[in-house]
Amino acid sequence: MTMKSNTRQIDGVTIVDISGRITLGEGSIILRDTVRDLISKGNKKILLNLGDVNYIDSSGIGELVSAFTTVRNQGGELKLLNLTKKVHDLLQITKLYTVFDVKDDETSAVKSFTR
Repeated sequence: MTMKSNTRQIDGVTIVDISGRITLGEGSIILRDTVRDLISKGNKKILLNLGDVNYIDSSGIGELVSAFTTVRNQGGELKLLNLTKKVHDLLQITKLYTVFDVKDDETSAVKSFTR
């Protein structure tokens, strides 16, 4: 199953709905290109909705960290939404859970971005 992404805007926050697998190759490239495209268009508040992501490999983890760093270096914020148990556990094991701002509810996630 390949990764798919869809972007939408709510109150100045860009929500990227991702489904499938974030893995070496196509999945991580789609993620990278999507985030870079958003940044280049001036979108600095990015919320990655991972509710339909069923698998992330080490390359995908690297891409999440890279996206986070890229957005932060541009003065923006990147947050994660709706982690599945598998992805949540993976972020706990890799100690990245403390790096990312992780939200469970879209409404409060959108409100959590600095205005």
